[in-house]
Amino acid sequence: MKKLEGKVAIVSGSGRGIGRAIAMKLASEGAKVVVNDLDAAPAEQTVADIKKAGGQALACAGSVTADGFADKFVKTAIDGFGGLDIIINNAGYTWDNVIQKMTDEQWNAIIDVHLTAPFKILRAAADFLRAASKKEAEAGQEVFRKVVNISSIAGLGGNAGQVNYSAAKAGAVGLTLALAKEWGRYKVNVNCVAFGMIKTRLTEAPASGDASIDVEGRKIKVGVNPDLLAMMERSIPLGRAGTPDEAAGSVYLLCTPESNYVSGQTLVCGGGMMI
Repeated sequence: MKKLEGKVAIVSGSGRGIGRAIAMKLASEGAKVVVNDLDAAPAEQTVADIKKAGGQALACAGSVTADGFADKFVKTAIDGFGGLDIIINNAGYTWDNVIQKMTDEQWNAIIDVHLTAPFKILRAAADFLRAASKKEAEAGQEVFRKVVNISSIAGLGGNAGQVNYSAAKAGAVGLTLALAKEWGRYKVNVNCVAFGMIKTRLTEAPASGDASIDVEGRKIKVGVNPDLLAMMERSIPLGRAGTPDEAAGSVYLLCTPESNYVSGQTLVCGGGMMI
């Protein structure tokens, strides 16, 4: 039997990159997964790939910061798969600047996607989780559910040019610590994974010229200068950046039954990189 057989998971930002790798990993271990992406096409592609591999998945496209999205996301899992056992708050991007040049829009956008959106998703799930826990307790059952919030080493040690991102990711750690105490009574393990350098479209050196992504009409510059990227990789004790699959593995660890007595923790997935 696969370790997540019978479990239902929602993974925000799972059409591409690390989120996609997380969704694929959870599905490969038996979880039924609700896949989310800002754009419908990548979400549907991940769903198709999960089904092709023998798993079960549904798409829930849309912005995690949109009004009403959190309720829709949770409802998709409950209506489509009959429950909710695993919540992965992964969606996000960076929009960097030094503080004197950072606009209110940059600050608010990053706080909204990395901190406010996870709060709203977790709040939307609260009623179901509380009711399910009460029913299971009355039946003499102890059923554990999992929340994994995604942070970054920038949230633990700060990063120049990223006051918005560092603050949001530090907030994800605080959210994790508080909710672990609130939801322990419901047998919900609430943990956090802080990523170091992981190779995705947001961090890889652009093939030619400046690279950017479109986020709800905003053109956001992405990618890292090749020389800077090489220098950063040399500073990692394991000698290289991580892959999305390796990042997904660290999240998966906190979703397994072996983590049932682990809560309120932040696991650094950074190849030995120090904060």
